[in-house]
Amino acid sequence: MKIGVRVHDFGKSDAKTLAQQAKKIGFDAVQLVLNKAIDGETGLAGSLSKEKALDIYNAFNDEGIEIAMLGAYFNPVHSDKEKVNSLILKFKEHLKYEKDFHASFVGSETGSFNDDKWTYNPLNRTEEAFQEVKRIFSDLARYSEEVNANMAIEGAFGHCMYEPKALYRLVNEINSNNVYYIVDIYNYLSISNYENQKIIFDECLELFKDKIVIYHIKDFIVEDNSLKQCAIGKGLMDFDYMIPKIKKLTPNAYLIFEGSKPSDMEFSYKFIKGKLEEI
Repeated sequence: MKIGVRVHDFGKSDAKTLAQQAKKIGFDAVQLVLNKAIDGETGLAGSLSKEKALDIYNAFNDEGIEIAMLGAYFNPVHSDKEKVNSLILKFKEHLKYEKDFHASFVGSETGSFNDDKWTYNPLNRTEEAFQEVKRIFSDLARYSEEVNANMAIEGAFGHCMYEPKALYRLVNEINSNNVYYIVDIYNYLSISNYENQKIIFDECLELFKDKIVIYHIKDFIVEDNSLKQCAIGKGLMDFDYMIPKIKKLTPNAYLIFEGSKPSDMEFSYKFIKGKLEEI
């Protein structure tokens, strides 16, 4: 299996430098959010071109690093509809140039009625929220089909697709061969359910099956009655349970470190690599 990293966790730089940093740790791939990772990129619709995509691809490819996914995350239920429409155009532009980046997917989460906070709001768990997210992502799915690109969607406890069943329903009702799943178990957890991490993980595997294309790898501790992210391999995430199942059932999926500190990455990479090699 290929292990990657959300590359802006190294900070913002030029593509070549970021590729070299990822390669130094041992990573095979990156998740690339252009405006957070690449100097000079605004992330606004209209800023991409075939030439720019190829230049960035070549910088990573020269170091043997794949671009697993382009992150074009946006909030489809944000109250500022002009902002939503602009970010939909941005997402479509990423899909248009996906193949020029040699990326496999363009990804997003499903947003929150708390606008830029992306946190729990009771409205997130309503049928109204579901239908609005479905309307917008259905349009993106149809565009994905037109340009022969793939998109991937991620759920989270505080977002509109707050549990695996909700995300499964969304993707099932969109009904497109171009739509896949991102699994981030940490994002589904809260202080009320973290002890059920294996149950939630198994539910993702059972529902999403081989349409899981990316796992976001995180770890956590409990501090002050809340969950806090920590270095992968130093927390409570049950990787001994999860990694063998991931490798057996979805061997072609990417394992992407997300939110790791550069100072922790070498330890965490060796930890996950070791778990894979034990199997």
